[in-house]
Amino acid sequence: MNSKSVKEILQELLQCHILSHDEAKEIMLRIAKGELNDAQIASFVTVYMMRHITVDELLGFREAIIELCRKVNLTEYHPIDVCGTGGDGRNTFNISTLTAFVLAGAGIKVAKHGNYGVSSISGSSNMMEYFGYRFSNDAGKLKKEIESAGICFLHAPLFHPALKAVAPVRKQLGIRTFFNMLGPLVNPCNPPVQVTGVFNFELQRIFHFIFQQEQKQYSVVHSIDGYDEVSLTAPVKICSRAGELLVEPEEMGFEKIQPEALSGGETVKDSAEIFQSVLNNEGTPQQKNAVTANAALAIQCYRNGISWDESKTMAEESLESGNAKKCFQKLINVQS
Repeated sequence: MNSKSVKEILQELLQCHILSHDEAKEIMLRIAKGELNDAQIASFVTVYMMRHITVDELLGFREAIIELCRKVNLTEYHPIDVCGTGGDGRNTFNISTLTAFVLAGAGIKVAKHGNYGVSSISGSSNMMEYFGYRFSNDAGKLKKEIESAGICFLHAPLFHPALKAVAPVRKQLGIRTFFNMLGPLVNPCNPPVQVTGVFNFELQRIFHFIFQQEQKQYSVVHSIDGYDEVSLTAPVKICSRAGELLVEPEEMGFEKIQPEALSGGETVKDSAEIFQSVLNNEGTPQQKNAVTANAALAIQCYRNGISWDESKTMAEESLESGNAKKCFQKLINVQS
């Protein structure tokens, strides 16, 4: 791989060459080291808009990112991450970020991995930044956060040189790329429990396969109408160690809702207003139900063996009691 120029690599990819695991790792390392310019990075990611990524390619990219990652050890807290791939093009309000605070309010430690929105108005990092949260990769501060608030936030570019290197190109493109797929796979603390939303069935199959090989408790979710979360707009397919399940909203104890009820608005400010209203338990029933459904699924994943009704009740109580909001306020107020 080292003997090939970037031009040769790109030419081979454009001629439908499939990268081996080692080749994928090597080119990602070269991206992280600044050996590809923005135009070359754009050409590289375009390849994967025209064809599916293979498991070996994804794992090679992942290995490179993790090798260069600034890791943080949060093992003592046994945290969960609720991080979707994004890229579903639905522009929903920040459901997974709200879900994280509901989990914290229910007494479950959370290590939320996140980034700025690329194909949506507001990613989790946009939301946290809007409310004055200060990103950090300092282990001491992160541990202080998880001990005080039950949750810490891991802003991806501070931990991953490769993701930082491609950020300008991703922003300029403004559309989903394979880097969306990598986000949930490279949490710097490698959480033992993970609920991951994905934007299509093919990616769900890949994540299911990858997580099966690891010592991880997990659920990979995809609503069949395209959402990378439990949207309640359609049945959701859930893959876990227990197998595969297709669940209707009504089976979860919720009415089916219309897509427009999940809109995140037109600006970060719009999304922030929705975010705050849900935390205040003043959101619409549809907004509250979407967050509750995702939190209940995560609680059930974390507390293996708990019934759906129990996990749903825990999620509802966290939101309605104000515990989720208290965790949010504590996190914002933690100083380094």
